[in-house]
Amino acid sequence: MRALFRRKPFPEAPPQKLKKVLSVLDLTALGVAAIIGAGIFSTIGEAAASAGTSVVLVFVIAAFVAGFSALSYAEMASSIPLAGSAYTYTYVVFGEVVAWIVGWMLVLEYAVGNIAVAISWSGYFQALLHSWGIPLPLYLGKDPLSLWQEAQKYLHTHDTAFQAAYTAWQEAPRLWGIPLVMNLPALLINALITGIAYIGIQESRTMNNLLVALKVGAILLVVVVGAAYVQAERWLNFMPNGFSGMMRGVGAVFFAYIGFDAISTTAEEARNPRRDLPLAMALALAICTLIYIIVALVLTGIVPYKDLAVPDPLAYAFSQLPLSSGLRSFLTGVVAMSAVIAMASVLLVFQIGQPRIWYAMSQDGLLPPFFGKVHPRFRTPYVATLITGLVVGIPLFFSSLSAVVDMTSMGTLMAFAVVSAGIAYLHYRPPTGYSPRFRVPKIPGRWPYLIMVLMGTLWAYQLHAQHFSALWDFSQGGDIWKYRILLAVVIITGYFVMRYNLSLLPILGMLSAFYLILELGAANWIRLGVWLGVGALLYWGYGYRNSILRKAD
Repeated sequence: MRALFRRKPFPEAPPQKLKKVLSVLDLTALGVAAIIGAGIFSTIGEAAASAGTSVVLVFVIAAFVAGFSALSYAEMASSIPLAGSAYTYTYVVFGEVVAWIVGWMLVLEYAVGNIAVAISWSGYFQALLHSWGIPLPLYLGKDPLSLWQEAQKYLHTHDTAFQAAYTAWQEAPRLWGIPLVMNLPALLINALITGIAYIGIQESRTMNNLLVALKVGAILLVVVVGAAYVQAERWLNFMPNGFSGMMRGVGAVFFAYIGFDAISTTAEEARNPRRDLPLAMALALAICTLIYIIVALVLTGIVPYKDLAVPDPLAYAFSQLPLSSGLRSFLTGVVAMSAVIAMASVLLVFQIGQPRIWYAMSQDGLLPPFFGKVHPRFRTPYVATLITGLVVGIPLFFSSLSAVVDMTSMGTLMAFAVVSAGIAYLHYRPPTGYSPRFRVPKIPGRWPYLIMVLMGTLWAYQLHAQHFSALWDFSQGGDIWKYRILLAVVIITGYFVMRYNLSLLPILGMLSAFYLILELGAANWIRLGVWLGVGALLYWGYGYRNSILRKAD
């Protein structure tokens, strides 16, 4: 057990293998690129339909909750300026086996998550081509498994909704009798982004800054035009579905904020990581929250909030305005183009982040040495970058992998919870050499935590007395199991907070992340168990035996 939980010492000086070129502006742009993605083109509509004009508070609350974890990340980044993000932080605080688990979970966030991002980008890009009058054949715009399944549905049901898929399957060119079906746009964008990340962090930085400038500019242009058609009386019904309706919106938009941790993966390429990483995280959260609030206000001001529950709320809202056909067509094109740019920038940031996590794990001996190879000219972890491109690209040939969306969120939130718990531990027992440039405000949690739990319990009982009583009736099943787990975690956490007077803010960050994990459902917990099982086999088969710390011992 002692060997499993061996910990890395706090680094006195980070290695200089990677090129240090990133300023605080570049790091902030990475955060904005990761946060302003599909959320502003789709999720914002679902939140507005649930919360009405109070969607502005939804974004403030979501940013506040994400801020708990961001504070913990900022303190860790200012004290451990190494690549690897939450993996590296966990290795220093909790030890090797926990670090491996977090590193394995981060693969879900970056590499596996990018599969879903690439597929989403392909959908936006095909819609843009269609608006230009350049339709892409369906056999070049869909993965073979999905197209085959839809063709089979047409054969069995003759549902006209699947006729196009059947026709495309029949018309697809064949090689040795095998239909050549592929999601070509997703494959091409993955190859392009991997190439940019391979060439160098400086080129990646330039490309990312350009993409961020374009997408923020396009969003602001749409907002300026839409502001002229805002009807202020639509804002008067501020909270149409009550407080619970607003809080449902928080769950819908929180996942738009989980990209800020991508900033910490580039710590070894930042010019002044101890100072710039915390500042960039704060700036990225503040800028993105402001953008989300402005867009939400315009959307709820120009169309009824109930009408925004559509996949493309921005495009829908502007289709309802009394604009000339030319201006409407132009704005629709701007929205489509900005969506394509936004998703491409998310791909780029995640494709930069994953290789650096594998690079850090390789430096510790938990992955084979080739993952840690640095290009002699570009000074990037080039082998890990190419492997990331393959991990994202190969599954695009076979499946839509729609289930990876929630799995991606689960991996990220697990990392958030562990990092927050790590800061709570460091505040209680700081080790030798721990000297962060930024510190989470230390609020003794003993009595504030007890008061918050009592008030939350009373509030829950007042709102849902019947459901609250059902918590203690274990003959009842259904979704109530997750609230029992949450209650148990709150009580167990309370024991440690009361006994050791732990710092309040990181504890709140840990509990917030854990609650959102529970909301992802039992099916995702089963998938997570399988994923962790595979990770455990890899660790026992290679990482444990080749750990640098184990060899040193």
